[in-house]
Amino acid sequence: MILAAMLVVPFLGALGMLVPLPGSPRRVTRLARLYGLAVSGVTLVLAVVAAGMFDYGRRGAQLGVNVPWARSIGLRFHLGVDGISLPLIVLTAALTFLCMVYTARALPAPGGTRAGSPQALIGLVLLLEVGMLGTFVALDLLLFFVFFEVVLIPMYFVIADWGGSGRDAAPRVRAAANKFILYTLLGSGLLLVGILIVAVNAHTFDMTALTARHGAGLSHGPQVAAFGLLALGFAVKTPMWPLHTWLPDAHTEAPTVGSVLLAGVLLKMGTYGFVRIAVPMAPEGAKVWAPWLGLLAVIGIVYGALACLAQRELKRMIAYSSIGHMGFVLLGIATLTPVGLNAALFGNIAHGLITGLLFFLAGSIKERYGTGDLDALGGGMLAKAPYLASILTFAAVASMGLPGLAGFWGEMLALLGAYDPHSGLPRPTFITFMAVGGLGAVLTAAYFLRLLSRVTHGPVADRWRTTRFADVRSHELLAWTPLITATLFIGLWPKTLLALTDGAVRLLLGGR
Repeated sequence: MILAAMLVVPFLGALGMLVPLPGSPRRVTRLARLYGLAVSGVTLVLAVVAAGMFDYGRRGAQLGVNVPWARSIGLRFHLGVDGISLPLIVLTAALTFLCMVYTARALPAPGGTRAGSPQALIGLVLLLEVGMLGTFVALDLLLFFVFFEVVLIPMYFVIADWGGSGRDAAPRVRAAANKFILYTLLGSGLLLVGILIVAVNAHTFDMTALTARHGAGLSHGPQVAAFGLLALGFAVKTPMWPLHTWLPDAHTEAPTVGSVLLAGVLLKMGTYGFVRIAVPMAPEGAKVWAPWLGLLAVIGIVYGALACLAQRELKRMIAYSSIGHMGFVLLGIATLTPVGLNAALFGNIAHGLITGLLFFLAGSIKERYGTGDLDALGGGMLAKAPYLASILTFAAVASMGLPGLAGFWGEMLALLGAYDPHSGLPRPTFITFMAVGGLGAVLTAAYFLRLLSRVTHGPVADRWRTTRFADVRSHELLAWTPLITATLFIGLWPKTLLALTDGAVRLLLGGR
């Protein structure tokens, strides 16, 4: 029951935040911080225990729970974990805990509507964790959909109530939050229809049974329709160009913890859905739509890089970089090969670690300078806050895909997968995608080098010459060190992650 406990603990923790805490506002804030730290810490311990109990020699789902949920329509509360979901579970629990560590000394003040309280924020983040973890462990299609939707409401309020800064922030924050919820709800409607097409034609909602059939029981037409609808639903959450426009606004206005979880985990729910549901359950539909998915992926790679070169705000630039990085993930999925899907899963984890670190850094820089505008920041951060600037340099270099760091392997393997796609796909088309994706990788290096030249290097801007900035604080170091360590570890030893995902990927693809 370790997986059930991993969901119950943050859910009960979120309910606990409904009980008013006694004392002064300052005492309530302190207690809420400690409470969130404790609950998320217990959840992380459970995730690590699950990883310790996992049999790494088996391919299929393990540590399962499978009990009746709604007998009349054949629904079951079915949970399990395999080599695809286990890294995402640990990443989710770790990022949530690190967000709580970060907020232990830097809890965001109410922003957009100025109606939030510390208890409400902690409760919403814990409820968000339930939805994120549940998505990665659900093995029933409708249960998956329920968890997939649970994350929307808490993230909406995190953006709406704690996002933005300044007197004129409220309209922007509300617009960003509304855009987020409307786009994702539209995608969810399409996703539900796709799920029902699969389940009704196959006469089951059981994801393990549907995966084992590899499309058997679904004719060509329903598979094409189902994959198209599922892909649209997951593409909104990923987000894939041109369904990406909610992302920069949401990231720019969200508080630091919201941006970290949005980039580090929520975007992965979309690509996870492609790998877990769309590709194995509608393989004929996947072959039809794969070239179009690859085309949109490489457009996103180049578009995201060019958009980053045009940005003047730090968080907005990082948000657009996510569109490009997730384009590499989608390109790997579009190849329909073990190499490509392993690249996508590796890229998911690498992006979660590196971009989570980048958004932490962006929040800390804005806290010190009072702005995220690149022109206003000027240069010379290495002189004013050398450790902060050094960590920003590390994160930027990792995100641009330097060999030896985590960001390199997912992108390189995605391009390799495009060079030799599934035999049923047009190879010249995918080789073209590989070439365009390689150009996007060069542009990625360009915008990150531009960022470093404008912020960390050069002389200190005149307006900051007499200002003293705190360098990296203890709570920031505690939150960032695990991300830095993991980025180095899986970058230097990529087999650690690839050996975990490869067996499960080949099982999803029918043993290829």
